[in-house]
Amino acid sequence: MMKEKLLARLEELGSLGPKRSLGQNFLVSEIVIEKIIKAVERYAIQDIVEIGPGLGSLTDELVALGKPLTLIELDKKFVLYWQTRAEHEKHLKVIDGDALRIDWSDLTPNKNSLLVSNLPYQISSSLLIDRSLEPAQFSNMILMFQKEVAQRITAECRNKEYGLLTVIAQNFWKIDLLCDCSPRDYYPAPNVASRVLVFKIREDALELSKRAEFLKFVKASFSHRRKHLYSNLKGQYFSSRQLPEELLAKAFEKAEISAKARAEELTPEKFKNLFLLSQNL
Repeated sequence: MMKEKLLARLEELGSLGPKRSLGQNFLVSEIVIEKIIKAVERYAIQDIVEIGPGLGSLTDELVALGKPLTLIELDKKFVLYWQTRAEHEKHLKVIDGDALRIDWSDLTPNKNSLLVSNLPYQISSSLLIDRSLEPAQFSNMILMFQKEVAQRITAECRNKEYGLLTVIAQNFWKIDLLCDCSPRDYYPAPNVASRVLVFKIREDALELSKRAEFLKFVKASFSHRRKHLYSNLKGQYFSSRQLPEELLAKAFEKAEISAKARAEELTPEKFKNLFLLSQNL
């Protein structure tokens, strides 16, 4: 059984157990792992990057695919274990570091590269935003989130779950549901359910030079959800840049958006359109 195999590996490493501080909940469901691997095999992937291999329930199956595989691991005991494995698995590379702090440009993956991860809950939103706004290094991603976070990522407008994460994610990726996971699919079992999402890079995403500014624009838009979008942008975005309010009014007019609309009423595409108009007038 998968759980017994991983517990034996944990004991072999002399670990005191999963570290809550690192969000270590190890996937032990063979059914979920099989679904992820089948999704990986659907793509003409040249190389794979996995964040947080941990005890390797998913990683063992990725290694077996025989494609170049880079692992990003923060726990020193797991780093040592995978580095030892890499001495014998020549297509395996290990990066000792925090996925939120490493220089991703050092990975230099091929165009058809895939990012896979059972993401620690505390870094999932930040990681997705970073991978969306920085240079497009991956054509596809298969990522596991806390179910509530996944629902925010895939939410439709006019929904209480719709927000900054939704707008950023959907402007840069086409997103599909792969499967849901229950707490019993992990060791130790978390207090929440999880969901695996599949991401495909959008060809019409904003150009790189505008992405950081777009994030600031969307943050300002959702800064006070009860306020009108116009008021948020006027007070949180345009005034800080000493831009005349007339430009904001013109952008709303050209985008055919009411000054009384709230941020959650705009689709991700309308957000991008309003942002581009506000930059170009």
